[in-house]
Formats: sequence, structure tokens, C-alpha cells
Amino acid sequence: MRTKPNAQPNQSLIDGIATLQALASSPEPVGCRELARQLDANPTRVNRLLKTLAYLGIARQTADRKYTAGPGMHVLAAQSLFASGLIRRALPVLESLRRFGHTVAMGVLWNDSVSYLFHAPPGIEAARGLGRIGLLPATTSGIGIALLAQLSDEEVRELYADKPIPMFPNGIEQLLATLAVTRSQGHARVHVADERDHHVVAIAMGDPVHAGIAMSGWIPESATDELVRALQAAAAEIG
Repeated sequence: MRTKPNAQPNQSLIDGIATLQALASSPEPVGCRELARQLDANPTRVNRLLKTLAYLGIARQTADRKYTAGPGMHVLAAQSLFASGLIRRALPVLESLRRFGHTVAMGVLWNDSVSYLFHAPPGIEAARGLGRIGLLPATTSGIGIALLAQLSDEEVRELYADKPIPMFPNGIEQLLATLAVTRSQGHARVHVADERDHHVVAIAMGDPVHAGIAMSGWIPESATDELVRALQAAAAEIG
């Protein structure tokens, strides 16, 4: 899932994509200096990158000189979803999983976050599940745990070096122990101890792995195996 470069990576490209991703995940227009603080980057460099993205139409500047997604970003999103075919293949399969009466989700891992492509609680139309939730910390997500388990311990250590790990107050060893259990059982089962007090059952899918699917709700331990089998059948159908 994470490949090592065969040659020296292009830092300018890395900085440009980091700026693009930060802009794409911002719920409101954001100023250059604020974005630079988020990225821990030089404001002059971020300003130059934003102006380049605006020149390409991928970003646009608002009347108060902040930046937000431009038409080019929506075109890129539509083109990538069309080219991959993932959403097109997945939607009818994910809809069929809703027969269990749980929230159904599909997401991908991006660094230490999960981006939900689909998240549909019971009772809402499937179409409303598209793009409903943005980025969430991977360690707070069943899909995130399932996908992190596909990485080696070394890669996970590198990913979380000098970072707090949400939901794992005892640090990296606690996370690695959870990932080891996830690998051994072939799925993640995560207890979400908030006001909902529910569980998430999730698996990774694809060969090589490129996404994860999950069901969440009040799920007793005895129901886990049935849900895992349903998720595995769905993953095989999606491809």
C-alpha cells in the first residue's frame, strides 16, 4: 500500500500535492498563512503553490482573497472516480449490505487518515452516503485499523513517528498490538466508546489492497462472523 521510491522523490511535487490535499479537505475557504501553518510550511512557498493551482483552475480565490476548491478539482475528482470504476462497481454491492440494518461504509487510507467515499447510516438514501464524511484519523476508524494492518510494523512506526495516536493513549506499542490481532483474525472489530457505544467490523479489500469496507452499529460478538463473511463476499464482488 505504501511503496518506497526507486529514485529521489520530487519535493516540489510532494509540496504541491500536500497543498492541494489540504485545500481539498478544508470545509471552508482558507487563507495562505493559515494553510501554511497547517502544513508547517513556508508561507511564501504555499502562496506560490496556491497561485499556481488557481492558474490551473484547480483552486479559486474568493472575494476576501482566501482559497477554495476550483472547478478543476471537481473535474479531477470526477475523472478519478470514473477511471477507477470503484464507486460504480461498489454502490449496488454496498446497498445490498444495508439489509443487515447497520451503517455501511467504504473508505481509503491516506497517510494517517481515512477518507470515506461512502458512509450511509440506516434510513437514508444510498446516494446521500457519497462523500458524506471527510477525513478522519485512521486509528479512530474500523476501516483505518483494517488498512493500517496491511502495513508492516516498521511502516506504521514511521507513519506515527513523533505524533499522537488518537484512541491509543499508550502509544505505538498499543496500536501495533491491535494491528497484530487484526492481521491474525483477518478483520478489524473496533469498539467506539462514545455516546453511540457501538462496534465497527471492517475488512481490507483488493489485490493489492486499495480500500476497506465496514458495517457499524450495535453488533454483538456472536454476530461478527456473519458480518465478516458478508463483507468478504461484497469485497470479492467489488474487486
